[in-house]
Amino acid sequence: MIRKKTTKQNQTQEKIRRDAVKQRLMDASKKETPELMNDMGISFIGLTEDQAEKQREEYGDNKVSHEKRKPLFVKFVQSFIDPFTGILFILAGVSFVTDIVLPAAGEKNYMTVIIIMAMVLISGLLRFIQETRSGNAARRLSDMVKTTITVERQGEGKIEIPLEEAVVGDIVYLSAGDMVPADLRIVKAKDLFISQSALTGESDPVERISGTAPDAEYASLTDYPNLAFMGSNVISGAAVCIVIAAGNDTLFGSIAHTLEKTPVRTSFEKGINSVSWILIRFMLIMVPVVFFINGFHDGDWLEAFLFAISIAVGLTPEMLPMIITTCLAKGAVAMSKKKTIIKNLNSMQNFGAMDILCTDKTGTLTQDKVVLEYHMDVSGKEDIQVLRYAFLNSYYQTGLKNLIDLAIIERTHEEETEKNLPHISGLYEKVDEVPFDFNRRRMSVVVAGRDGNTFMITKGAVEEMLKVCSYVESGGTIEPITEKLKTEILSTVDGLNGDGLRVIALARKTDHAPVGTFSVADESDMVLMGYLAFLDPPKETAKDAIAALHEYGVDVKILTGDNDRVTRSVCRQVGIEVTSLLLGADIENMDDKALQKAVEKTNVFAKLSPDQKSRIVKLLRANGHTVGFMGDGINDAAAMKEADVGISVDTAVDIAKESAHVILLQKDLMVLENGIIEGRKTYANMIKYIKMTASSNFGNVFSVLCASTFLPFLPMAPIHLILLNLIYDISCTSIPWDNVDADFLKVPRNWDASSVGSFMLWLGPASSVFDITTYLLMYFIICPAMCGGLRYHEITDPDTRTYFISLFRSGWFVESMWTQTLVIHMIRTPKIPFIQSRASFPVVSVTFTGITVLTVIPFTSLGRAIGLAPLPGFYFPWLGLTVLLYMVLATILKNVYIRRYGSLL
Repeated sequence: MIRKKTTKQNQTQEKIRRDAVKQRLMDASKKETPELMNDMGISFIGLTEDQAEKQREEYGDNKVSHEKRKPLFVKFVQSFIDPFTGILFILAGVSFVTDIVLPAAGEKNYMTVIIIMAMVLISGLLRFIQETRSGNAARRLSDMVKTTITVERQGEGKIEIPLEEAVVGDIVYLSAGDMVPADLRIVKAKDLFISQSALTGESDPVERISGTAPDAEYASLTDYPNLAFMGSNVISGAAVCIVIAAGNDTLFGSIAHTLEKTPVRTSFEKGINSVSWILIRFMLIMVPVVFFINGFHDGDWLEAFLFAISIAVGLTPEMLPMIITTCLAKGAVAMSKKKTIIKNLNSMQNFGAMDILCTDKTGTLTQDKVVLEYHMDVSGKEDIQVLRYAFLNSYYQTGLKNLIDLAIIERTHEEETEKNLPHISGLYEKVDEVPFDFNRRRMSVVVAGRDGNTFMITKGAVEEMLKVCSYVESGGTIEPITEKLKTEILSTVDGLNGDGLRVIALARKTDHAPVGTFSVADESDMVLMGYLAFLDPPKETAKDAIAALHEYGVDVKILTGDNDRVTRSVCRQVGIEVTSLLLGADIENMDDKALQKAVEKTNVFAKLSPDQKSRIVKLLRANGHTVGFMGDGINDAAAMKEADVGISVDTAVDIAKESAHVILLQKDLMVLENGIIEGRKTYANMIKYIKMTASSNFGNVFSVLCASTFLPFLPMAPIHLILLNLIYDISCTSIPWDNVDADFLKVPRNWDASSVGSFMLWLGPASSVFDITTYLLMYFIICPAMCGGLRYHEITDPDTRTYFISLFRSGWFVESMWTQTLVIHMIRTPKIPFIQSRASFPVVSVTFTGITVLTVIPFTSLGRAIGLAPLPGFYFPWLGLTVLLYMVLATILKNVYIRRYGSLL
């Protein structure tokens, strides 16, 4: 109760603090620069070191709290925390007491304890080593980059300091290519464009100004035109700024703070735990039954107890942690060869189980850059003159080029090369320019040709350009612009916007004004030449990757912060049909129940906040889906944390990479297909082991129960069960390298604990049928034949009785191994084994080696030492017939099971 209250109080205090920081930013945006600097007690000459230290003490440093790394020792211990590992530790402890502590010196038996502890150690070490290596590789990605910023400090002037040393009140200088180091108020700016895609998901850069924010209602802090936020990037221009919030107080920090919570339990963790507990409950029921039946039957309670412990070891799929870890590690290694880091081994199977992939648009489906798609006259026809005039405007403007300018220049060079045109830059000289400003939303360059003619060339937002144009040029003729024509132009532009294109207009004007006298006033009576349409193009592999995902049963949903028009356009280009679209504003007004239904039928979500992305993923998982989320920005981190498998790229922001389970080292989306295939192979081979071991164990216990009702002795000694279990488990270690049928890989697979139980009940008794026939064969035919025709109760000689028991146990020992091992080949595929579907070479070689070794043991000194006897030659034809009939019965039951439950695995 106290803890809950404390947590609630902490959350309240955190909200109050963040609201205060938000208010501080909004207040800073409304103040004139002198007033703001006076209130903060700073000036353009910067802070002294003492002032910087005081600010650091008051507001904190510029470090964002990331996910805390677990100590190596904690990771090591957690590698051994598993339901079956716990059972094995208990059994090892009991065996230590009964086999080592209590017996006399000559009767101590260390084998059981050694076998169990070796299995635990191998499984835990494999998991620890693989996850540590993956985690280290992922961390090295972020450690490779060290960021510095330029600030003004009294007595030192402009200096470069590490980003984390910035403090509130610092004067920061920004230029193209810089990452915004904190939440800033811009006090001086020139042609400043900033990309906020990492924060908001919007692909288009936004312009930032230095004046006070106009009085208006802003939907979020990121809409304020004179604020810049940590995690965004300067695309072009330069600025001088004041740090208003640093570190955890930033918008970036507030999003990162939401990630500091216990990770969600993924579908894999839920599935494997449910399967584990079904097997454990089965064991906890069956072992006492075996103990009491044998104790009452024989009266030797110590032997019954030791036998029950052996049954418990035999029932426990002790290799399950190791098989799971090996399967996951094998998948992770395969993905590493495809330049993909699997940070958390469990995510390998979640990758394959994924039936919905939610993905951000910007930087994941698209290239996150601007490409000039069209250069057209006002009638919509391609016009090379529009491109060449636009080139002059972009080429000759002062200062750094933004992405639009670079796209125009690049496209012009391509056209000149392809069409063998003269380089236009050599035909004109710059005369003057009228720089861009936020109010006009356009900029002009004045150039002079070799003939002495002077041109003003202007480009900008279409609506603003129409205000300064009195004429249009089309087909080489110039005519006055009319209201009807303006309507048609705006309609054309609206259509291009609907296709997700960003459109600007281009105009020119012939003028003979003196150099140096051009101004905004000259931007009048211009001739509208046409449009330039830009696009953030999709990745080359995006369309094929999405088609491949659909082929493998994975639905793709787009969750983006960008607007719906651009999103629709990108979806169209990558082959996603927009069946239903929801905006963030729509979602904000929906409760969880309504949204939980809507997320099923909606495949595109636009203008989302980070919280809304996370909420959608959470509700999809609540609906029973295994959800992957792919993103690369801070606005994607919370959703990645909420997903079963978070996928990011090595160029993503640090918080996104920390939240991800999988990191792509190359932006080839076809890797997703490879990941799904490897994940499904991983699941297939894990479930093979679980189902074949569960059914085999159930069959063995059922056989022991049957034997206990009529046999006057135990059908096997405890050491036989342990040895049989060890060799069988060693045979199973090859399963992670088994082949998987191609048709199995086409459908997402989720863990279903109930299917394990039903499988045990259907296939387990199949082996018991032939165990019982082997009992009858050995007890009534083979053993009497080797003991002078006498049955067990007729034998009075103690040595002959011992031989009878040893021979009986050898017969079941060998038959049990044959049927237990062949079930691997029967259950690994719904098809006919060895004919329609063949196991891999490692599986075939290891399983048949195991059969051979165990068949030979009764004929060796080891066999004699553990109480087994050589089998007569006439036993083996019976064994062959038994194995053949068992395979026939198992095939029949397997097919009936598939018809009833729809799938074998």
